[in-house]
Amino acid sequence: MAVSLKASGFLCLKKAESQSPVLFPSRKSSVSIGKRFTPMAALTAAPAAGITETFTNLRKQGKVALIPYITAGDPDLSVTAEVLKILASSGSDIIELGVPYSDPLADGPVIQAAATRSLARGTNLDAILSMLREVIPQVSSPISLFTYYNPILKRGIDKFMSTVKDVGVKGLVVPDVPLEECDHLRMEAVKNKLELVLLTTPSTPKDRMKDIVEASEGFIYLVSTLGVTGARANISGRVQHLLQEIKEATTKPVAVGFGVSKPEHVAQVAGWGADGVIIGSAIVKLLGDAKSPEEGLKELETFMRSLKSALP
Repeated sequence: MAVSLKASGFLCLKKAESQSPVLFPSRKSSVSIGKRFTPMAALTAAPAAGITETFTNLRKQGKVALIPYITAGDPDLSVTAEVLKILASSGSDIIELGVPYSDPLADGPVIQAAATRSLARGTNLDAILSMLREVIPQVSSPISLFTYYNPILKRGIDKFMSTVKDVGVKGLVVPDVPLEECDHLRMEAVKNKLELVLLTTPSTPKDRMKDIVEASEGFIYLVSTLGVTGARANISGRVQHLLQEIKEATTKPVAVGFGVSKPEHVAQVAGWGADGVIIGSAIVKLLGDAKSPEEGLKELETFMRSLKSALP
């Protein structure tokens, strides 16, 4: 389903609380870490830095952050665990992990299909967190959860935040919560040392963009185009102007997402001054189309290295 990008600057519903309850299949997901595949990373890694610290370190080196997105549990959580290790070992600076949701309004058909497949296998938040508890100590890249608001409300904001912090997650992206309704979310994120990343879009009025920029932690997520996620042939030249506008309002890092899908896009957006580049649908499609999980992992590593080589 497409979503209208409102002038609020968020991919939002009229009221997040009015969403239908999230529906997870009743059977539990089986999580078997490291049994199906040979681990691509060491059993332990140095603790990941926070998102702000990661961007600070990259800026000192004149580098742009590579931020891949994947959907948890597609094809299953044991594969997701290996994907996270490969992403970290092949140049990812920050990793976005999508929590599958039954009504993913901000997502295009590729990520919607991945969420549907994941939920059909029984993936739920508890299983994802159990997987992350085992995997996060093995990866050096900070992990940020991309989740809709209803799963947070269902668990309770306070409990959700403390649980996520305890497993080692560093950041949070909630695309459907309007700025006016996220005070409690922001407060609990700060309390739990989670960086709540907010989104701004091409339709966001300049004054409102400044409010979003001021409230966002970690980085500002610049949505490159109106519409939903998905690979596109070209990146709109308007992104360059939007980057300039945001950078006039803040020194916080800005990462561009939605539609970025190949090395040429990555190089172009970095050349326009972005501090980070987010690639989602292209990676999710690569994994979903692979003949086998093993082939998907091999193709992913090659693709990630091609993206990394296109960045400063």
